[in-house]
Amino acid sequence: QGQLVESGGGLVQPGGSLRLSCRASGDVFSTYAMGWYRQAPGKQRDLVAGISTNGATHYASSVKGRFTISVASNKDTMYLQMASLKPEDTAVYYCNRVRPGAWGMTPAPFSIWGQGTQVTIFS
Repeated sequence: QGQLVESGGGLVQPGGSLRLSCRASGDVFSTYAMGWYRQAPGKQRDLVAGISTNGATHYASSVKGRFTISVASNKDTMYLQMASLKPEDTAVYYCNRVRPGAWGMTPAPFSIWGQGTQVTIFS
């Protein structure tokens, strides 16, 4: 596993949009299913979206229809396009590995996490 670097967070008002980026060294996005996790203050880190190496996607019910996960065509960056943001989307967002399964994707993170990127939705 190489380094994971998240970016693109910020402060936006409810209803706004943001696009997060995740860069990783090596052939991470060609080799592993990857996803976006988030952790709000005082809460556990949850998986919100995942994408397999063949492009299949999975979303948590709380973000389905609002968030879109994708990987760049050159496989060097993963994105999370977030729209219709809500205050409850406020969290630190991380990228890491996921495991595809018959019923969707489950967390399967590498031992090392990036620093994450802060997303704050405020009125």
